Amino acid sequence: EVQLVESGGGLVQPGGSLRLSCAASGFRLSNFPMNWLRQGPGKGFEWVSTIYVDGDTRYTDSVQGRFTISRDSARNFLYLQMNNLKPEDTALYFCAEGPHRGQGTQVTVSS
Repeated sequence: EVQLVESGGGLVQPGGSLRLSCAASGFRLSNFPMNWLRQGPGKGFEWVSTIYVDGDTRYTDSVQGRFTISRDSARNFLYLQMNNLKPEDTALYFCAEGPHRGQGTQVTVSS
């Protein structure tokens, strides 16, 4: 059974940093493209970033240069390092593989 469990969210001031983690089980995440998505207050899902099987990474324009996606294949974890956070980054963040996603972790950026 595929399971994804996100953690690491919280309340942070503008300009701050957070590192989100996603523990995967039931499959080897290094064998699949892995994604971070987010859903802001009153908004739909937004794609944030993808790491491909070959290690190539992609980011939505609004986070390019501030966020970094990575994985630990040995531990079967996915990460999202978020720097220089802005209020508009406030959202529930999910890791996802194909149709599967976790419950999400809340990130709130506010002074």
